[in-house]
Amino acid sequence: MRTLLKVAPRGKLEVGNGVGMSGVTIVTQNHITIGNHTLLGGGCEIYDNDFHELDPKERLEKSGNIKSYSVTIGNNVFIGAQSIILKGVTIGNCSIVGAGSVVAQNIPAYEVWAGNPACRIKSIASS
Repeated sequence: MRTLLKVAPRGKLEVGNGVGMSGVTIVTQNHITIGNHTLLGGGCEIYDNDFHELDPKERLEKSGNIKSYSVTIGNNVFIGAQSIILKGVTIGNCSIVGAGSVVAQNIPAYEVWAGNPACRIKSIASS
């Protein structure tokens, strides 16, 4: 598995200390932050943009109205294999995302989320 990190000219990617990645794809046109000691399972994808216009007319005209919102992943987060993190999402410290999940909304600290779309499974004890 290859890791693909694509940072657009105005994009910014910040990766903390002790982060583990295995064959991930990260594409930023805006800003993606990954906290310390976070683990990204094989095949995870993190995007801070839509890649194309959502309106069909704008897409045909290539108007450049591509939406992009920062992604923030906290410290000590575990993201299971093949998960996708979409634009505008914040994942709180020490949270877990189950394998194969699609995360389109914020996840508070110390919670387990999974599914498509990802939803809350349970809270986990904070230390």
